Amino acid sequence: MGILSWIIFGALAGWIASMIMGRNEQQGCIMNIIVGVIGASIGGWIMSFFGFGDVSGFNLYSFGVAMLGAVVLLFIVNLLFGKK
Repeated sequence: MGILSWIIFGALAGWIASMIMGRNEQQGCIMNIIVGVIGASIGGWIMSFFGFGDVSGFNLYSFGVAMLGAVVLLFIVNLLFGKK
């Protein structure tokens, strides 16, 4: 995927993950992109650890993997820094 695709993909995954974790009010667009892109990496690592494929393009499976990773990332952030 190109850089623009990663930005769009990260923004969508980070935004939905922030709504799931109740942090949507604290995060802006840039933070959603960062959470989504890092979450895609974490989700890809988690899925490959269990023997499944990682993020492979702009499709529904990859979006689910990215959201899983973003939710895990926000869960860890909530544990470390608390929900502000």
